[in-house]
Amino acid sequence: MSSPTGPAGLPVRMPRPRQPGRHRRPEPLAAPEGAPALVLAVPGAPSAATRSLAEEVVSIARSELPGLDARIAYLDGDDAEFPTLQFVLTHTAQERTARYEQARAAGVDAKEPEGPVAVVVPLLAGPDNALLRQIRQAVMESRIAADLTDVLGPHPLLAEGLHVRLSEAGLARADRARLFTVATAADGIILASVGGEESVQAAGITGMLLAARLAVPVMAAALDQDGSIAAIAEQLRASGSQNLALAPYLIGPEIEAGLLEAAAQEAGCASSDALGPYPAIGKLALAKYTTALGIAPQQQQGAPVR
Repeated sequence: MSSPTGPAGLPVRMPRPRQPGRHRRPEPLAAPEGAPALVLAVPGAPSAATRSLAEEVVSIARSELPGLDARIAYLDGDDAEFPTLQFVLTHTAQERTARYEQARAAGVDAKEPEGPVAVVVPLLAGPDNALLRQIRQAVMESRIAADLTDVLGPHPLLAEGLHVRLSEAGLARADRARLFTVATAADGIILASVGGEESVQAAGITGMLLAARLAVPVMAAALDQDGSIAAIAEQLRASGSQNLALAPYLIGPEIEAGLLEAAAQEAGCASSDALGPYPAIGKLALAKYTTALGIAPQQQQGAPVR
């Protein structure tokens, strides 16, 4: 059978017909028209590295939800190079009002904006009451209607990310199913968090998921509590673990420079990197957003580490 041809007899690429029946792929989810902005609230001291991390996180979220209006705000920003949360919320509200007024001026029968201007998602793996109070205060002071979501964890995708970071540092096997070993693989993991006891408890939930992946004991400890890391290291060694590793249950910006290195030295063990812009971080931020809006989220399953 001949195929359609275009100019100069060249073949024309024809659209592939949609697969019929119940096994047809679902249409990709898109952001509803006029949906609130996703505002990523970034803790810690702003820097070029922090901005790069946050931009990668929102880029992942945008790729998962076409049409998403995603913005970055810094808890300790300066409203110039690093806009604060209060500034971003105010600016977002002004833009929404301006779009409505421009549409009416052009004769378009536009619906007056209603509902929240933004959904604020904290860039935090676990709860940190001091930082969450700072976020809530900024939202209140902005006087802008905005929803505030929970932090990203605990979640199986964070356990996956921790596993990947440990394997990248040579502290864990990349795939438990493959029967090869890593000479430096840890036989006990200290899961380091910040935010006090509540954060330690939340990290412990993800720690159980990580322990199931690695088949080694995992215990959570607080980086910001004196002696917590050393005490957990001693407890793991007393139970038979000798080659320990420190795994930060952190995305990165929320931790003070040098704190992680000092904790690893205190425990006498190596450390993996923080989660950083691991792809699951962007997906979890988006999941918090879609849940807040009642949008059916795309399936968020943790893929096995290969």
